[in-house]
Amino acid sequence: MKVTHLSEALTPWLGVTSHSGLLIWSTNLLALVILLLVFWLIRQWLLPRVQQFLGAYSNSKIGFLAPQLSKFSGRFSMVVCTLLFIAFKEALFLAPQGLFNVLSVVSQGLLIISIGFLLSSLVNIVNAIYEQQPFAKSVPIQSLVQVSKLLIFIVCAILVISLAIDKSPTYILSGFGAIAAVTLLVFKDTILGLVASIQIAANRLLATGDWIQVDAFGADGEVIEVGLNTVRVRNWDNTVTTIPTYKIISDSFKNWRAMQESSGRRIKRAIYLDFDSIRLLSQDELTALGQALPEVAALIQDTTAQRWSNVSVFRRYAETYLKAHPQVNSDCLCMVRELAPTQYGLPVELYCFSRDKRWVQYEHLQADVLDHVLTVMPYFGLRPYQVISSHQNEINHKKPE
Repeated sequence: MKVTHLSEALTPWLGVTSHSGLLIWSTNLLALVILLLVFWLIRQWLLPRVQQFLGAYSNSKIGFLAPQLSKFSGRFSMVVCTLLFIAFKEALFLAPQGLFNVLSVVSQGLLIISIGFLLSSLVNIVNAIYEQQPFAKSVPIQSLVQVSKLLIFIVCAILVISLAIDKSPTYILSGFGAIAAVTLLVFKDTILGLVASIQIAANRLLATGDWIQVDAFGADGEVIEVGLNTVRVRNWDNTVTTIPTYKIISDSFKNWRAMQESSGRRIKRAIYLDFDSIRLLSQDELTALGQALPEVAALIQDTTAQRWSNVSVFRRYAETYLKAHPQVNSDCLCMVRELAPTQYGLPVELYCFSRDKRWVQYEHLQADVLDHVLTVMPYFGLRPYQVISSHQNEINHKKPE
């Protein structure tokens, strides 16, 4: 069936010959306006109506896709208009055949690029839907999304180059074998990052929101992005550290996720006691100590069975205090123990777990426990060891005039 050219419909209206410059310019201008009108109708009317319909049906599930759908609509409109131009260019426009040949190559290249961006938008939509799932943080796919986009644009680049040089895509692919070494060198980090990302996702080593500590890179904070090439960590001082993804696999790092998912956060602090303050307690001292601290009286029922040292009574009191503390998790291990003596004194270690794992509350509990233990030490006749500066030592030993 013969297709009527647009210029034939305009000739009676303009009253000019088929070779008139006015007819050529009017036809081309009208054809361009038609394509722009189609682009506007799809971009500003058709797809927004579809989006509104889906949003009205389930706004909680579709509303968060608005940015991705907006990009998708623009790129979809470009693909449709490019297809219309390729299919009907000779029925809409007036130009020499040589110019049509050039426009045909350019439009086909533009179509390939537009389809590449359209597929990239689809990948973004799939990623946005996945990010709303409850398991998205534990199994991130950001690296896979980046790999998918990379493959899409590599294929598009091969097709555009083959179109420009008028060769089959296999002709270009056959040349990749000669530059494979260069390609591996250029994309070394990308390839290593891809393998590392797969291992991270498969083994659940890392996820967005995890608190990690990587001493080699000075990173100590929350993971904000797990990408193909880099892992971004927002440190607690609000700086951002960028770590190569493959370094997460090749080097060691500490992930605090297990602590956050456990029943408590460990408190492990040691107080060094001065050896000169350690001694046995007499019966009168035990009685006075029991009156000052009622908890001690319940600990020492039979004072005739053994001679109690102030360190032994202090350890039992501190352990009872920790187990009775409402913010210490009694279901976890809780003890007060002595470590090996050192040149700085006898270490007495407090070992327990905080119920509240949040940083501020954890530090406050740890400080409160240490404050209490340090303030009750004088009741037991104990002194913490501390290094006295030379200036303070001179003051203490200065003779009165």
